[in-house]
Amino acid sequence: MDTGTFAFMIHPLDAGYFARKFPITSRLPESVMEAISRRLPPIKVAPIRGVESVHNQADGWFVACPLTSRQMLGLPEDLVLRKIIQTGRMAEKLGARVLGLGAFTKVVGDAGVTVARHLSIPVTTGNSYTVATGLEETRRAATVMGHDLGRCEVAVVGATGSIGSVAAQILAREVRHLTLVGRDPAKLDRLARAITGHTGLVPRVSTSVSQSLSQADVILSSSSAVDAIIQPEDLKPGAVVCDLARPRDVARQVAEARDDVLVLDGGVVQVPGDHVDLGFNFGFPPGTVMACMAETMILALENRYESYTLGRDLTVAQVDEMERLAAKHGFRTTGFRSFERALSQSEVDQIRANAQRRLTTAPEPRRTAILPGRSEPQTEVRAGMAD
Repeated sequence: MDTGTFAFMIHPLDAGYFARKFPITSRLPESVMEAISRRLPPIKVAPIRGVESVHNQADGWFVACPLTSRQMLGLPEDLVLRKIIQTGRMAEKLGARVLGLGAFTKVVGDAGVTVARHLSIPVTTGNSYTVATGLEETRRAATVMGHDLGRCEVAVVGATGSIGSVAAQILAREVRHLTLVGRDPAKLDRLARAITGHTGLVPRVSTSVSQSLSQADVILSSSSAVDAIIQPEDLKPGAVVCDLARPRDVARQVAEARDDVLVLDGGVVQVPGDHVDLGFNFGFPPGTVMACMAETMILALENRYESYTLGRDLTVAQVDEMERLAAKHGFRTTGFRSFERALSQSEVDQIRANAQRRLTTAPEPRRTAILPGRSEPQTEVRAGMAD
């Protein structure tokens, strides 16, 4: 096969990125820095080299749209899309034959459809492989923490988004107790009915993060919130949370206040190749990337230049196929990571021991009734929760 070429689009999550990258800007107010970033051109960040499987190899580039997460969601949509499309055109000029969208570049507007229409190369959001890896890690973590996935309480936060929706459909084939958590009761009800029609399972639906998660043993979270929506007090001892959202759904305070819950950085994978050089340090161990980046690499290794995961209608078949292609080329999930830090087996064992001790001594929590297939009458929507 021909050597594949690709690009992956990133952006600063907040204005603090500029201060870390360019210390001279550290004293500028955030509003000033964001005003400057609106006027910055797309940025070629770094080349990506050494991606190699037994079947092919691929080279690529990181390109950056200079807008922050807050700007992505707060500025006029047409302005944001223009900036993303400009960045995509840079990827075209570099020679990329497929473009992956990262973080909020794949959330704005119609989830990449408009961007792809204005470019001469295909576009993917990477959400198919993100779901596959998130589910793999969730299953593994549930087992480690002593949960039987088929019997325990499982919740999906951001269930009406593209990631949450298909993850919920796949989980519904494996679990007995499933709660769908989101902002829009009508969308939740439609998803619940679809799941029932395909699997026979009748999920509960909820618009309250705190009430639904207080009963959950296993949680997969993938909202489009700008700010964290899962707080320390929301979780029961022994809970497993796989956080696929970027920015995170789980508040950092959870790591500080709760030593009895296992929070995972979902979707982190090892890239095949003995000399992988990503050219850019984004906080992961060498040779590892987010699953959405990996999907772009997989398409390049396959010389499959098509808009694979685009829009908000992600399918179970896409997730299953991308999981198979990832295995073919040697991509694999890493060990457990939590808040950018690898967890040792002894740390995981201690979390489980802490949870068992507190479950033994804690009084039985008061349960809130959530009717299957019906949104609860009392609605709680935390600021920024988008799906």
